Formats: sequence, structure tokens, C-alpha cells
Amino acid sequence: MPYQHRAAGAGAHPGPRAARPIHSSGQSFEALRQGCLGSGTLFEDEDFPASHTSLFYSERPRVPFVWKRPGEIVKNPEFILGGATRTDICQGELGDCWLLAAIASLTLNEKALARVVPQDQGFGPGYAGIFHFQFWQHCEWLDVVIDDRLPTFRDRLVFLHSADHNEFWSALLEKAYAKLNGSYEALKGGSAMEAMEDFTGGVSENFQTREAPEDLHAILGKALKQGSLLGCSINIRNAADSEARTPLGLIKGHAYTVTGIDQVIVQGQKIELIRIRNPWGQVEWTGPWSDSSPEWHSIDLAEQTRLCHTALDDGEFWMAFEDFKAHFDKVEICNLTPDALGDNARHGWEVTVHQGSWVRGSTAGGCRNFLDTFWTNPQIKLSLSERDEGQEGCSFLVALMQKDRRKLKRFGGSMLTIGYAIYQCPGTAGRLSRDFFRYHASLARSKAFINLREVSGRFRLPPGDYVLVPSTFEPHQEADFCLRIFSEKKAVTWDLDGSVDINLPWPPPLMPREWETEEERQFRALFQQVAGEDMEVTAEELQDILNAVLQKKKDLKFKPLNVLSCRDIISLMDTSGNGKLEFGEFRVFWDKLKQWTDLFLQFDVDRSGTMSSYELRTALESAGFRLSSHLLQLAVLRYADEALQLDFHDFLHCLVRLENASPGVFQALCTKEKDFIQLHINEFINLTMNV
Repeated sequence: MPYQHRAAGAGAHPGPRAARPIHSSGQSFEALRQGCLGSGTLFEDEDFPASHTSLFYSERPRVPFVWKRPGEIVKNPEFILGGATRTDICQGELGDCWLLAAIASLTLNEKALARVVPQDQGFGPGYAGIFHFQFWQHCEWLDVVIDDRLPTFRDRLVFLHSADHNEFWSALLEKAYAKLNGSYEALKGGSAMEAMEDFTGGVSENFQTREAPEDLHAILGKALKQGSLLGCSINIRNAADSEARTPLGLIKGHAYTVTGIDQVIVQGQKIELIRIRNPWGQVEWTGPWSDSSPEWHSIDLAEQTRLCHTALDDGEFWMAFEDFKAHFDKVEICNLTPDALGDNARHGWEVTVHQGSWVRGSTAGGCRNFLDTFWTNPQIKLSLSERDEGQEGCSFLVALMQKDRRKLKRFGGSMLTIGYAIYQCPGTAGRLSRDFFRYHASLARSKAFINLREVSGRFRLPPGDYVLVPSTFEPHQEADFCLRIFSEKKAVTWDLDGSVDINLPWPPPLMPREWETEEERQFRALFQQVAGEDMEVTAEELQDILNAVLQKKKDLKFKPLNVLSCRDIISLMDTSGNGKLEFGEFRVFWDKLKQWTDLFLQFDVDRSGTMSSYELRTALESAGFRLSSHLLQLAVLRYADEALQLDFHDFLHCLVRLENASPGVFQALCTKEKDFIQLHINEFINLTMNV
């Protein structure tokens, strides 16, 4: 079963466990700090050194950067000066406006900010050149330790900095987040929602402003009151649009923060307003309700004071909500719990987490457009039994997140296009087959397949059993993923790939020689010819006969077996323990070999003499082996070639290794009612890697 926990009520941040230290020393922040204080040295982080490798992986700095500690930049550095506020965030020379927009939004939620930016640090007593920050990653909190050396040019910070040059919490937070993702360069380009989730462990939702519900203004207002983090942006249509300025001062393809929702009465009419902040700390909207627009003269000074209206070029501005919907394309909301946008009732949400992988050749089947491989994707069963209060259906939210793609940028990785589909379960146990998807449409799906870190959606379906299939859009694309399912009422979920069963029938007893058929007598004569006078087949003799027989089969692609492979076969069938096959053992193996050959030809769909790795799961099940997705992935990595094909030699190796999974397997099966044994992952790895 997947790990389960219960989320807190509406508006409350889920109570996270203590953050896990991830420094390579294994020590916590406090232990490292005390070590530095005891030795009288300032901390230097070997995990993220003050060098070029921590800055960029594909380019060189345009100017010579010098790493300096805050005390070397200003006389009296402060960690936080006058409270951490959104005006403390000013963008530097790095294209990470999405991160800055998220940090600005974080400052509006005191509890969330205190979690990410612990208050047990500063430049006063106890200063040792070490700081730490906490981030949520795939359902756990991590404690990231850094030293306070920052990249500078001419004694000024190069990247994120505060409007007050003596304040350093925001610059150090950016450094910790860069370390988490591998480098500063890895932070170039992204969605504010990504960082908002890493700051809160929340779940994201987004609205297209032109398709949003009529009460979007109220939805955003409630989200802010609930402590949710909000961002917005204008789409770009081509590369030339990126960071292009509109006639009214807005920047395309740029991440903004939503910092306020309000309304005013002008000449008896209600005007809905929204407050936006540009993380650059400058460049603002110049249309109606901008800082110096004449609309402000239509309300009194007290109302202007209540709205904190100023005419400073600080990057923050008000605009009419109708103008916001006309000029901005998307608004993103990171809810600390799914309750934030629901009704006023407080709920306890059930949260189920599934960790999985798409692996080329076994579980990376792509979307439903690719029917031949779609069914091989991971499948999660969802059982809904309790209706919502006063409703006919059961509400739940699905959030699919691809892991660590930003860390993989230095190796050429990027965000994959991901999504999911939900199907009515037909009531049968086990995975859904290719034929099921051929004849059944999905009941619900993600709004789109899109190249974001997380894709989420809300659904309400009748009570019943469903199967959720997460996938990439294209097949053969590899990534790890985290799937979270939030449900208002109790829901049961389990991974249909989680079971590992081996169903091996006990071999039939040998018949007395006088009962043998003519075919069996001919087989015995053949055995005598191969085995010689001792009537036992050695590994070398088995090698000769198998290679001679299998190479004659024109419909199989086959590489000659080596002696080691034949010894494995003998160890599987050798009940006497003498390292040779007697007639009865040889006959049982020969029957198996015929069955396996027929199976291979059955799943060689294109008659190429090879089998697609995507067919391996079904072929193994037909042979009596039901593997989890993870074990199947290991089998494909071990036995399939670069074109994701297996020849009969590889297929035979795989089956022999699986049947060799447990010593005395056949004797063990005799005493079990269900004729199943469990194969542990470490045992399987040892088996496959020792071929």
C-alpha cells in the first residue's frame, strides 16, 4: 500500500514532519554550526562550492564574479531587516523571475515563510557563516545547508538582492534553492507554481482568465485569505515576445505575483481591483488605476490609505480586475490544502501518495494515442465509496508531478509533456489490458498534456472503482513521478503494479517406462544419444544440443548459449544436486523449453524473430510470472537491447533466472495452496546481475 497521511483542515498548513538534513556529512545545521563555532572557523560548503560549477553548466560568466560573504560586502549585514516583505525581492542578472514571484508571494503567508526561512540564524551571536532553508520535495521536507558566500561584481550582488543592501535573507534563500537544483543556471526559466509548491507542499490549480468562472475575483480573494500563494502571467506566442513590453507597461512571458484583491465604490458603482507585483522591483502597469492614474482622485484619502496606494516605482501596482482579465492570460494558485477554493465548510482531506517511474521499454507507454504501448503505463486503482455531503458524487483532486527535471537540465533534460486519464474499472482484478483501452473511453482526464512540472485537476465521479493511468504524451520518455490523490471522503487506492507473484506448476511425475508412448520412447533414445553411457547431461552437453536445435529454428533470432547459461538451467532442474540432468529432469526442462518457445513466437507480433520489451509483461504472465513495474523495469534494462527488443536467447535467460528465484522453489510450491511465491527485489537484482 502507498504511504498515506491525513491533511489538516481548511486554511491550515499541513503539519509537516521535521525536515531531513541532506548535507553530505550527515550532520544537521546545528551540529555543523556548533562545529564551526568550536573550531573558530567560518563554514565552507563542499557540497556547493564557491566556484564556477555552482554557477553555470553551459556558459561562462560575462564578467568576473567574486564570491564574498555579506560582512565583506557591507559593514553591518542583517539577515532580515524590519521583517521579510515582498519589497525585499529584486531580480538580478538571472532569468528566475518565476522564483522571485513565488518568494514575494511567500512573504504574504507568515507561517509558510517561517517554515522555509527558519528564524534560528543571523549575523549576530552564533554566526558561523552557515545558514539553512527548508523546501518540500515530493512529499517530504528537506533541510538545505549553505555557506554565505555569494557571487558579486564590484561589491554588489549579481543575482537576487533586497532593496536594502544590508539585508541578505532573500539572496541566501535563492542560493539554497540553486543548490537544491544543482546550480544557479538551473533556475533559468520556470513557473512560479513550481517554487510555490516547494515552499508549501501545496497543490496547484490554474485558470485561464478568458475561460475562468464569473466569480474569479471572489475565488482569488478567498485564496489569499486562506494563505494560498498566487501568481499570474501573459502568454508569449513566439520567441520575440519573451519579456517584450506591452504599450501599457506589462511584460510578456514574465512571472508576476498577486498580492491583493479588493474593491472600491466610485459614483455608486462597485469597481473590482487586483494588486500585482513585478519581481524586477520596477516597470509597472500604466493604465487605469496605475500608481499615478487619475482614477485615484475619485476615492478619498482614507480609502487610498486603506489600499496602501503609493506612487513609487517599486514594481507593485493596482489595476481594474476587468483590465486584468483582458491583459493577463493565466493565474496560478498554490493551495495549502484543497479546501482553499471550496465552500466555507471545513474538511479533512484524505491524501494518498504514489511514487512511480516511466521507464523506456517497460512502463513508458505514452498517451492513449499510442494504443500498442499505452496499457503498459503504471496503473493506480481508486475506489470511491462515500458520497460528498448532500451530493451524488465523490470529489477528489489528482496532482501528477514529474520529479527532478530541473536538476537534469545540465544533462540535457527538460520538462516532459505529462497528463493522466481515469477509466471505469470493469471489476476484474489486476491490470487493464491493451484490449480494454481499445474498446473503452476514459471517464475523465487532465485538462491537457502539458510540459509543466505538475498537472492537476478536480473531479466528481459516482461511487465505484476506477483506474488512473499517468503518462507522458510521447512513449519511451523516462522520468520519475509523484502522484497525489486528495479526496474529501475516505478513498482507497493501490498500485496495480505492486504485486510480485510467480505461478509455477509442479512438474508432472514420471510415468513408468512400460506406460511410455512411442513419442516418449523416441525422446528417451535421443537422450541416451546425447547423455552417453552415464545417462546424465552435463552443462557442456546441454550447450551443444540446445544450440544445435535452436539455431535450426528460422523464426527465432538466437545467440548461442554459453556454458554458464546452461549451468543455470541445470541448477534450476537438478533435484539430485549432482550438477547434471537425469532423464526425468531433462524431460521436464524440454517441455518447458517448448512452452517458452511457443510463448515467444506468440508475442513476436511482427514475426521479426524478436519480441518488443512492451510485450514482456504479458509474456511473463503467460509463463506464470507477475512482476511489479519496478521489477519489470529491471528485467527490461537487463535483457532488452537498445531498440527495446529481446531475442529468444534473452527471453530464455530471463525465464531461467526467474524460475531460479528461490532455492527449492518446486518443493516450496508443493505445500502452498495458491501455487504462488514472492520474489524480493534484492533477490531479483542479484539474479539478473549475475548472468
